[in-house]
Amino acid sequence: MKSITPALIRRVIRPRQAQSYKGTYGRILIVGGNARFGGAAILSASAAVYAGGGLVSVATDRVNRDALHARLPEAMIIPYDDPAYIQLLATMDVIVIGPGLGTEAFALQLLTATFAAIRPQQTLIIDGSAITLVAQHQLTLPKAQLVWTPHQMEWQRLSGIAIAEQTPAANQFAAAKLPGTVIVKSHRTEIFTPTDAYQNPVGSAAMATGGSGDTLTGIIAAFIGQFGYHDDTILAAVYTHSAVADAVATTHYVALPSMVITELPRYMAKISTLPLDESSRH
Repeated sequence: MKSITPALIRRVIRPRQAQSYKGTYGRILIVGGNARFGGAAILSASAAVYAGGGLVSVATDRVNRDALHARLPEAMIIPYDDPAYIQLLATMDVIVIGPGLGTEAFALQLLTATFAAIRPQQTLIIDGSAITLVAQHQLTLPKAQLVWTPHQMEWQRLSGIAIAEQTPAANQFAAAKLPGTVIVKSHRTEIFTPTDAYQNPVGSAAMATGGSGDTLTGIIAAFIGQFGYHDDTILAAVYTHSAVADAVATTHYVALPSMVITELPRYMAKISTLPLDESSRH
């Protein structure tokens, strides 16, 4: 299993083009946040905005509208039961589905409708509740550029591998049966692409708090929206999330997701200006 290197991060995070506009940096949709777990969608969307996503929209429960507008005025919002949702979905480059979505009947209906509407050129990041629903109902997966972001319990549901038996070899074998890239979140997160396996060397227990996974999905979405759907892009997003959290943890006992999100633009600006041969020293 290979280790993600700082040099890879510098190759991915590049200075912005002088002649560009918001559409250059990806159209991203976060689908999630029911009436109980609205914060999950807000954190994912906030991470996508702060990590440089060009146009970020959120499809969520109507009850989250005011909180989202107050917390993140940069994001657009649509109730996920709005008939226009499917039409909006078709205009997106990257879709995240699952943060705080829940596993009730409506969530299953929304997930099934979303899968049916996804197109091959789009990237779909399947997270949280959506992973549980796929595992429980054996849903037919869309033909798209897929990224899976399970924590260890969700991976147990999806792969059938008990947490105690989730070795790198067992995880890689199971991940190979799924289309796309699988990110198994743990103390040392493992990333399984269709052709290789990697371990994230950074991150700490300071990240063990609610919302960290939601933040990661937003970062991945923003990176893919800006830098394309490539293995290196996904690896850089995972590394960046943990590296920023490590920086926060030098002065804070817990790396709260909101604190990590706030620091993302500063970290990315620093990395983007490093000469390629100095990237290993950041």
